[in-house]
Amino acid sequence: MTEASGPKTSRRAFLAGASSLALLAIAQRVAGQSLAQENDEAAIEALIGRMTLEEKAGQLSLFADPIRIGTQNRINPDAGPRIDEGLAQRIREGRLVGLFNGTGAAAGRELQRLAVEESRLKIPLLFGADVLHGLRTVFPIPLGEAASFDPALAERTARAAAVEATAHGIHWTFAPMVDIGRDQRWGRVAEGAGEDPYLGSLFAAARVRGFQGRRLSDADSLLACPKHFVGYGAAVGGMEYNSVEMSEQTLHDVYLPPFKAAFDAGAMSSMSGFNDLNGVPLTAHRPLLSGLLRDQWKFRGVVVSDYTADRELVMHGVATDDRDATRQAILAGVDISMQSDLYNQHLPSLVSSGELPLAVVDEAVRRVLRVKQLLGLFDDPYRSLDPAVQKRDTQTAAARDLARESARASIVLLKNKDDVLPLRKSGQKIALIGPFGADVANLAGPWAPFADMKDAVSVEQGLRKALLDPALLKTVKGCDPEREIRGGFDKAVAAARAADVVLLAIGETQDMSGEAASQTDILLPIVQQKLAEAVIGTGTPVVVLLRNGRALALEGAVRDARALLVTWFLGVETGNAIADIVFGDHSPSGRLPVSFPQAAGQQPFSYAHRPTGRPQVAAEDPFWKARYRHVTNAALFAFGHGLTYSRFEYGEPDVGGGTMAWDGSLTVRVKLTNTGSREAEETVQLYVHDRVASLSRPVRELKGVRKVRLAAGASGVVAFTLNREQLSFHDARMNLVAEPGEFEVWLAPSATSGVAGIFVLEPPAPGG
Repeated sequence: MTEASGPKTSRRAFLAGASSLALLAIAQRVAGQSLAQENDEAAIEALIGRMTLEEKAGQLSLFADPIRIGTQNRINPDAGPRIDEGLAQRIREGRLVGLFNGTGAAAGRELQRLAVEESRLKIPLLFGADVLHGLRTVFPIPLGEAASFDPALAERTARAAAVEATAHGIHWTFAPMVDIGRDQRWGRVAEGAGEDPYLGSLFAAARVRGFQGRRLSDADSLLACPKHFVGYGAAVGGMEYNSVEMSEQTLHDVYLPPFKAAFDAGAMSSMSGFNDLNGVPLTAHRPLLSGLLRDQWKFRGVVVSDYTADRELVMHGVATDDRDATRQAILAGVDISMQSDLYNQHLPSLVSSGELPLAVVDEAVRRVLRVKQLLGLFDDPYRSLDPAVQKRDTQTAAARDLARESARASIVLLKNKDDVLPLRKSGQKIALIGPFGADVANLAGPWAPFADMKDAVSVEQGLRKALLDPALLKTVKGCDPEREIRGGFDKAVAAARAADVVLLAIGETQDMSGEAASQTDILLPIVQQKLAEAVIGTGTPVVVLLRNGRALALEGAVRDARALLVTWFLGVETGNAIADIVFGDHSPSGRLPVSFPQAAGQQPFSYAHRPTGRPQVAAEDPFWKARYRHVTNAALFAFGHGLTYSRFEYGEPDVGGGTMAWDGSLTVRVKLTNTGSREAEETVQLYVHDRVASLSRPVRELKGVRKVRLAAGASGVVAFTLNREQLSFHDARMNLVAEPGEFEVWLAPSATSGVAGIFVLEPPAPGG
């Protein structure tokens, strides 16, 4: 049943039937003025009034692009209807809001033509895609880039990714992923900014600003979609798609802040998570999707389900069938159904039967049309669909330079015993050993389905290009990532013995991290550990180049290697960036955004744990403390840890008088001195701890970051300003509070180092 019926209405008839205000707005658009200048809401209301129920359902239904995806880019399971044969008719009938994960400006232009020239209401299509860390030009995975501790850099790479993505006919990215990841068994840790809500919030906001640019209506603006709302990163056991159990305090203090930062930065869409939260699947979670997100946070954008997540309400056991799942999802606040086609199938009849208020559907459509209007699609349906721009803005030299800079900034030096690094470019025989030395197939990392890696730089290529005498480099594979190869170990050992130093390129393949790549342990593959033991057993100094999408539990010879570099998945400029660091053209500056555990069994783990009643104060504490039998309750390499090729000395913190007025602020300072022999960049981190509170508080919480570059022998004072808001948390009644009393504060190079200062937050003045 439809709300309105009859023959297809011409554009002229549609305009004649629209309200005078809507007609004025459309006339302004035709005259070249923006629909957003005035009367945009009136025009949207007029359009909604013209729509049938089937057309409304179509504006709430999103499908994988069967035309532009290509078989090589299929990144989701087959689900939902096959629309390749009937796509043109669906577009003409207005039975989809848009398409996703297809690229190509020319083909996209033709699809858009069908919508704006051959459909009844001429509503333009919205094209989305998973652009997490670049389209064709691939930047480091988000976790790797978070190791830069430089949100401004992330904003620049997101902007570059947006320019390239929009050039390929994409309006909307399903990114950034802002889930907090405190269990390294979870594969999607690779897609986020790590374990800390403060750092995660900085990167969430930066990536939104970068994707969306100055104005959403600009042709190179890419609509951001913070995901997965919310708590997905806390899946029980680190298992993909699993349930989540957490307190309201943890939800609001740890997992929600990055989303709030992203929305405050202007994000106009979000994606709900696959997971349930304390038994309520997020796709049906009205208190969060409507109560918190819309009523409290005043979010005016759209919420899209994850891939077929509305249909999965049946498997969760909270919906009786697809029809019931449809009703629950849209009532909860899910505006757009991705791929399942449930909204097309069931929304019209649910409204007609009275089971679903028409106003709920209209509000979802209103949000969708508003976003399309903000993107400028009503003004220029063909924005971001210019083949000439696609050619101009694909894999530009500037983007490649930025990819190299970002990759270099993402590398973390964990240890450098006897200053084995940097290496010399001449006069030193180097053996590059391991399955990732010459590898190109695993440079992009997970969730880079559109990567163009034909010109990607392997580790071997980058090293050879940097060496003054490339003949000094010998490359031996040694083994495959998960199996031995005949004679591989013997060749690796021989190469190590003949070399002055070994670069051991080991770690994960890109399909070992990412979605559906959870691990029961987080160790190196056995064969690579055996290779490492054999190579390090030769006595030749070994530098480990670790390729990974999560923190790993390093063991044996790998843990004991002379030097350790975490290189993540660095993208198209991997080899050049690693060479920049290895040969000392640049000093490493990355810091760990996730804690590296001593053992896999410590997961989930975060530096910001609560102290417990029996804290392990020192490593030598005996039994009856909060620890395991065989390892202490500490990380192998702490959050925030990272070395440079110089050394920095921290003075004791100056807490500026030691008191903070209730409505005032406090400036904390520390003197920083570069005591080494070369210029380098230090990442100074501010941590606080509420010593006595109504709830047990984390042992430390990050509240500030400064990157400081100092010449050899130079000193400087680094200052941070704290206020009461930064000391707040949700109490037992879920009130956001700050409580007067003593606080410890550290200005330090990691979450477990530094000297504490003390200050007091004073109570409010009487009557204040």
